[in-house]
Amino acid sequence: MKRIKKIDEWRELLEGSNTQPFLLFKSSMTSISSLAAKKELDGLRTELPIYIVITQISKKLSATIESDLGVPHEVPQLLIVKDKRGIWQATHYQIKEQILVDAIKEYV
Repeated sequence: MKRIKKIDEWRELLEGSNTQPFLLFKSSMTSISSLAAKKELDGLRTELPIYIVITQISKKLSATIESDLGVPHEVPQLLIVKDKRGIWQATHYQIKEQILVDAIKEYV
């Protein structure tokens, strides 16, 4: 899992999502549900790159992601980004390893 800190990093990933879909995890450092979601992601076996945004530290970036994808901001939130769109999302305690495996099979 690689942390994104800058808007230009995000925009580069978004542009590349036409050829390389990825998972984007928006997390909070103080949320128990974010910690639970991260544990689920840590167990996930996928070839898709996984990127994390810490929302308290990167508020402008988080707002830019919300605007670019047109997906309302929530924390924790996991998105599959493909073709410059958020094509699937889960929030809070819906972020479970098996649900993610199934979503990746269906949408990617």
